[in-house]
Amino acid sequence: MKTVLYKAGTRGHANHGWLDSYHTFSFAGYYDPQRVHFGALRVLNDDTVAGGQGFGTHPHDNMEIVSIPLSGSLRHKDSMGNTAVITEGEVQVMSAGTGVYHSEHNNSASEEVRFLQIWVFPDTKNVEPRYDQIKVSDIATHNSFYQVVSPNAGEQGVWVHQQAWFHLGSFDAGVSTSYQFKKPGNGLFVFVLEGTVEVNGELLERRDGLAITDATEIKLTAGTDARVLLMEVPMQW
Repeated sequence: MKTVLYKAGTRGHANHGWLDSYHTFSFAGYYDPQRVHFGALRVLNDDTVAGGQGFGTHPHDNMEIVSIPLSGSLRHKDSMGNTAVITEGEVQVMSAGTGVYHSEHNNSASEEVRFLQIWVFPDTKNVEPRYDQIKVSDIATHNSFYQVVSPNAGEQGVWVHQQAWFHLGSFDAGVSTSYQFKKPGNGLFVFVLEGTVEVNGELLERRDGLAITDATEIKLTAGTDARVLLMEVPMQW
């Protein structure tokens, strides 16, 4: 097993007033040649958008974009004709494919919205653009991981054009669990949303990340009450 620790305080950071964003990987004005991507995982942004603010209409292509609200609600509009609001407890996916324009705005005029914006390189280029969102609070299990992203339509969670699986989990202090990789050769990026956990002897705190390769399973123990996101992705595709 090989691991690389990404401490929360070493992430890229840009505060534009209306947008406070932390970048685990190189993005916009933040560039670190050692942190461009982790396999097919290209972007992991931890964003806070002020009330009444948001991202104006902008283009994407050939990228799988997953948004996970952590608090508040986010209003989405795109060139496919979709208009939707996603809130905490939901997950949104957009396959940009041949090209799509979209905008994202805080749905509240006064309260902040906090969300993760995650980009994954697709395994198939120039697909027809697609949008979907699901309510994952209905499938959430306590003290175990539950799947929110997979490569297969019809499985639990949203699906993407990549051999990638995401899982969320909330754990009480002292609870231990394990995760078995879905596909040989994949890597796993562990991202701690809240609390502290120990992963195979490595202590992770709030917003720390741990990149894991050359493994088939991890063991995780919550040091405090914790919430964790696992992102399993191909290292080559």
